[in-house]
Amino acid sequence: MVGLGMNEQELRANPRLASYVVQDLNQEPMLSFEENEFDGAAICVSVDYLTRPVEVLRDLARVLRPEAPVVITFSNRCFPTKAVAAWHALDDRGHLALVKQYLLAAGHWHQIELLDRSPQPHRSDPLFAVIGRVQKP
Repeated sequence: MVGLGMNEQELRANPRLASYVVQDLNQEPMLSFEENEFDGAAICVSVDYLTRPVEVLRDLARVLRPEAPVVITFSNRCFPTKAVAAWHALDDRGHLALVKQYLLAAGHWHQIELLDRSPQPHRSDPLFAVIGRVQKP
């Protein structure tokens, strides 16, 4: 398992990672991995901070094997000064639709699912996911 993030201390301290890459995807959206290198990917509570999400997701499709999933999770919480303006303008359903549009605009993604995995009935700690699979010729 390879981690990618901006905080080297956090990445280094994660015992689940075999290796990691320190990278600001807003500055450099291209990934430093080979084509078809990974069986899946997760973007956890950070899609709302990406300023170039379509470019990131397009390149992510390049490094994933055919039919590999990406699981993009988020909640209704964020650092307001870091989230992109579009995120602030939308509600939970709007966030799901926006992330789906990112995948569609990036191309190479299909079987896109929008999921609400929030605890019921109280939704006190909401969790949403958008899952897509790489479609390669």
